[in-house]
Amino acid sequence: MAKTSAVERNLKRIRMAKKFDKKRKKLKAITNNKKLPLNERFAAQLKLSKLPKNSSKTRIRNRCEITGRPHGVYRKLKISRIALRRMASSGKIPGMTKSSW
Repeated sequence: MAKTSAVERNLKRIRMAKKFDKKRKKLKAITNNKKLPLNERFAAQLKLSKLPKNSSKTRIRNRCEITGRPHGVYRKLKISRIALRRMASSGKIPGMTKSSW
């Protein structure tokens, strides 16, 4: 089980990313528009840098929904490899069994 503080910190980042998503996209569009004058694009870049760092989507860490483990997480399932194996062994995932050959 992961530290509760690490999981909560990641959840806070997810909430912040949702909150500032529209503003961030709008400012990014202005800074990437080459038709606008340089000073206007620079002002948008300054406003973008004033936003909280944790509101960026790249700061979000993929974590297991069950255990909070940060490594070995399947994106589609949002479950770590260890939690997936445990669930499959206990029969909670239909059609999945432990392989043997």
